[in-house]
Amino acid sequence: MSDIKGRIHSFQSLGTVDGPGIRFVVFMQGCNLRCGCCHNPDTWEMSAGTEYTADEILAKVLRFREYFGKKGGITLSGGEPLLQSEFAYELFDLCHQNGINTCLDTSGSIMNDSVRKLLTVTDRVLLDIKYADEDSYREYVGCTLAKPIEFLAYLNEQKIPVTLRQVIIPTLTDNEDSVNFLVDLRKKYEHVDKIELLPFRKICQVKYDEMQIDFPFAHIPAAGTDVIKILEQLLG
Repeated sequence: MSDIKGRIHSFQSLGTVDGPGIRFVVFMQGCNLRCGCCHNPDTWEMSAGTEYTADEILAKVLRFREYFGKKGGITLSGGEPLLQSEFAYELFDLCHQNGINTCLDTSGSIMNDSVRKLLTVTDRVLLDIKYADEDSYREYVGCTLAKPIEFLAYLNEQKIPVTLRQVIIPTLTDNEDSVNFLVDLRKKYEHVDKIELLPFRKICQVKYDEMQIDFPFAHIPAAGTDVIKILEQLLG
């Protein structure tokens, strides 16, 4: 292994909503997007965070391996872990050497040779499909819808299991068209085996206040559980 280091925002030792089973979640520092609904603005700047080697993180992961069972493992989230794909590859490769399942939580907005290499040691991808139309992606995300769709197509070619995720945001994604777009993607790409609808929450407001920056979606109400249940019926 090289002496490359990754910039890490934080860790969660027993995550239950970041992939299959119980997972050790690594929130990586740095993000190339500026999503209106972002809950982690403190992960944006690449220069922040704490540096770790892959071996140092593996040592942390191994302490929790007994909790993983057959389905659990490690999840890289962020921020955007694809910005540090070389480091992520080293960490995932070490995890595979130690029999630990690997999961990547990403926007799918970056694709290059380094990312393709990372995907060779990735067991599952949690792919955020934030909106169902190009205009919303450009206005509220900062990239094109084509980016995550191209990423999804590559995952399907490589036969990597995919969970599609979308935050249900009142007035923006709390509608049948948005959810049906995800359903159509699942039909088109056979290695999509799960869709998760996540309610928009505003507990992140305190982070924006502390950083003295505006929360773009502060005016939007949180999503009700009743709406989520109705939309989940469309998933079949």
